[in-house]
Amino acid sequence: MILESRGAGDFHLIDSGNGLKLEQYGPYRIVRPEAQALWQPSLPPSVWEKVDAVFTGDTDEDGIGRWRFPKEALGETWPLSLLGVDFLGRFTSFRHVGVFPEQIVHWEWMKQQVESAGRPLKVLNLFGYTGVASLVAAAAGAEVTHVDASKKAIGWARENQALSRLERAPIRWICEDAMKFIQREERRGNHYDIILTDPPKFGRGPNGEVWHLFEHLPLMLDVCRELLSPNAVGLVLTAYSIRASFYSIHELMRETMRGAGGVVESGELVIRETGIDGGAVGRALSTSLFSRWVRE
Repeated sequence: MILESRGAGDFHLIDSGNGLKLEQYGPYRIVRPEAQALWQPSLPPSVWEKVDAVFTGDTDEDGIGRWRFPKEALGETWPLSLLGVDFLGRFTSFRHVGVFPEQIVHWEWMKQQVESAGRPLKVLNLFGYTGVASLVAAAAGAEVTHVDASKKAIGWARENQALSRLERAPIRWICEDAMKFIQREERRGNHYDIILTDPPKFGRGPNGEVWHLFEHLPLMLDVCRELLSPNAVGLVLTAYSIRASFYSIHELMRETMRGAGGVVESGELVIRETGIDGGAVGRALSTSLFSRWVRE
């Protein structure tokens, strides 16, 4: 499957090419490295030169670099909105800006499931980063448990919660190693209706725990299956920057969910170029692999 986004809210992809992507995030037009953009840009250099911020430095997904501001120095953060949730964009040293907009397709699916369930759904968001997905789920009426190993990310997520006026929403913010947390939840007998997991290829927990995607992913999915409630709606996996076929994680998810019924859907998340005004239809830029089990 190809799940495609053409942007939403304050985001759209303007153009891409020469290993770069030109994006609109609210009032700012920014340029970031993008190894998948093998082609030539569609728009002329004059458009690419009229930008507010350019990320320079290490082009690796996890590499450290810095931002250059061609027009004027900008503040570290600025307000953004997606799917009715307000949050902060931030110029980080790892080229990210606080949201992965290609996951809008997963968040829209989750929002629809929560709103149509007829009962409060429990959502577990593993490697939850800045909490945009957690806030979308909570705003739709879910009880949310958000887990991330970074204190800084949890702090950012709480800022986003306040900005979205969701301080009273039922969200648990957990700063902990994801594997340790889900193994403890399994021992406790806790269950969830939707689980989102967006693991890095490599990471460290707050107490030095080491995460290797290819080594730990099978066990993580096995534990996640045990955490799914009897009437669970879905288990969603997104994988970035890995040298693997989507079919590899497809088969892993099928093996994990064997006997559970439902269907496993796998493929790539892509963002479609939509030009300067967001209304054009350009090329599709692949961003990540995904696999999700959903109850039919």
